[in-house]
Amino acid sequence: MKLVILDRDGVINQDSDQYIKSPEEWKPIAGSLEAIALLNQAGYRVVVCTNQSGIGRGLFEMDTLNAIHDKMIRALAVLGGHIDAVFFCPHTVTDECECRKPKPGMFHEIEARFNVSLENVPAIGDSLRDLQVAAAVGAKPMLVLTGKGKKTASDPELPRNMPSYPDLAAAVAQIIKSNPS
Repeated sequence: MKLVILDRDGVINQDSDQYIKSPEEWKPIAGSLEAIALLNQAGYRVVVCTNQSGIGRGLFEMDTLNAIHDKMIRALAVLGGHIDAVFFCPHTVTDECECRKPKPGMFHEIEARFNVSLENVPAIGDSLRDLQVAAAVGAKPMLVLTGKGKKTASDPELPRNMPSYPDLAAAVAQIIKSNPS
């Protein structure tokens, strides 16, 4: 099975330091939805894996998160694309859960749900924690420079030789070029 894991905020949609708290605040990054549709057309299953501590902080409710994801899924469907699953962590840092990235809980859930090893599965993110969890489970971390990506690119903890791309569209083009089957 061909699989790609995507972070949400800063990769698919514009990010905000104040959190994306409503469907109205969710705005796709130019070319990101088209990139997901291209992955689908190339036979990839696409999974979103996102920390959503705004729930744990009381900034928005589950109904709102579902409405945000519904908007994303509908916008993608217009372009002929889809997301196979959305995994999210609603906890804050102080909850000390196992699912909040960079901990591997959500990635292990993906492995279990899809009955697949994440070894060398592309995992695209804009923050250090996205890349750390991908590396920890043997996935292939890929940095995009949208969202927090430019700041992450200069982080001294970023592993050397981390592949980076201007945006999701460029990362997806590389994935498809590297695995044309």
